[in-house]
Amino acid sequence: MDTQRPFVAGVDTSTQSCKVVVVDPVTGAVVREGRATHPDGTEVDPRFWWDAFLEAVDGAGGLGDVAALSVGGQQHGMVCLDRDGEVIRPALLWNDTRSGDAARDLVLEAGAGDAGVGAAWWAEATGSVPVASLTVTKLRWLADHEPDNAARIAAVCLPHDWLTWRIRGTGRLEDLVTDRSDASGTGYTDREVAVAGTEEGGARGGYRRDILARALRRPEGGADDIVLPRILGPRQSAGHADASRGWGHVELGPGCGDNAGAALGVGLRPGDALLSLGTSGVVAAVSDHPVSDPTGLVAGFSDASGNWLPLACTLNASRITDAMARVIDADYREYDDLAMSVPDAGGLVLVPYFEGERTPNLPDATAELRGMTLANSDRAHVARAGVEGLLDLMRGALDAVRALGVPIGRVLMVGGGARSTAVQALAPQRLGVEVALPEPGEYVALGAARQAAGVLEQGS
Repeated sequence: MDTQRPFVAGVDTSTQSCKVVVVDPVTGAVVREGRATHPDGTEVDPRFWWDAFLEAVDGAGGLGDVAALSVGGQQHGMVCLDRDGEVIRPALLWNDTRSGDAARDLVLEAGAGDAGVGAAWWAEATGSVPVASLTVTKLRWLADHEPDNAARIAAVCLPHDWLTWRIRGTGRLEDLVTDRSDASGTGYTDREVAVAGTEEGGARGGYRRDILARALRRPEGGADDIVLPRILGPRQSAGHADASRGWGHVELGPGCGDNAGAALGVGLRPGDALLSLGTSGVVAAVSDHPVSDPTGLVAGFSDASGNWLPLACTLNASRITDAMARVIDADYREYDDLAMSVPDAGGLVLVPYFEGERTPNLPDATAELRGMTLANSDRAHVARAGVEGLLDLMRGALDAVRALGVPIGRVLMVGGGARSTAVQALAPQRLGVEVALPEPGEYVALGAARQAAGVLEQGS
């Protein structure tokens, strides 16, 4: 590595904000960092991501001593570009649910009206059954609701692809790149997308252009002229940052989706699972083989290291604690103390579907407290039932991944919900697996920085 540029940088362009961490690749220590916010909403003009990146870079002290940079980011978002490289309309983000009907239609079409047959087809073809978050469903929504915009599409990319492209600064659509982790979440890549991105030069293969054409309601071959980002291998260079920005010679990595970046950041390996307890809950396990789940509970994503990352997501996680703490009028510390003051919930069971649920798939369900007696109708037992209900829900997500033949011997638990002392104490028993608690950190950005270091090592 150039001794004048001893550091690497990782970027997390998330739904809420952009974080930049500058890291010493030898020790892994964060040297400095910066951040900037993104606008609220489920559709965003990508120029706000660019402005936030520049602000975060300034906050991190610039890139003058950075040799390589890689971008991790929110998955699935739809960024459509015209032939001049201009954004056609604001990007629809992963959490924009207007394409829910499109997801249902795509499943039914694949099964000739039979949802079960259609779901099995999608799982086998792409590794995932369409839901509103996937890019392919947003493209169908665009074709149905904004056909003029759909007709203008010259290229489709994802948020991290677009930001990497802007950092590179060439403006050429053919310079768009992605990685296998983010590509695997589009809904129009082959389930075994790993074969497409090779260290020898990457490929525009791995895409199912027949699916892309179908999503856009175009005839067979009608999507062949749309530029899709070249899929790079995990340690393959994406080129260099725009030198005119005054950043100097900064190598660019292929980037990754946020879950894959977090897995890389905590050093997840086959046999491990990352359990993230945020507003929603995510179980992502590293697998040495691709999976497909016709039930749609588990998405068959790829990771950022050459393996796969089957992932199950719940709608409810830390919001369960928030709701139950309000019910008993307790702050978080008191809630934890109350939950641990009794040996169990005394037969009280929380069904924690406060906002419906995705794993299991019960979108219209509501939460319930069951088994109430005079003996357990107190604040302590209610708090205990809340913690157990949260962990039992996440056990279901773990079991859904295990059911696909993915071994899980250890769980690394992160996120705001993992700070609960009661959750920490009860997790090994309720989850039925060894639980480790990594130090809090910006794991997506740290994973991207680790990838940047790998790109440098590969090129040296």
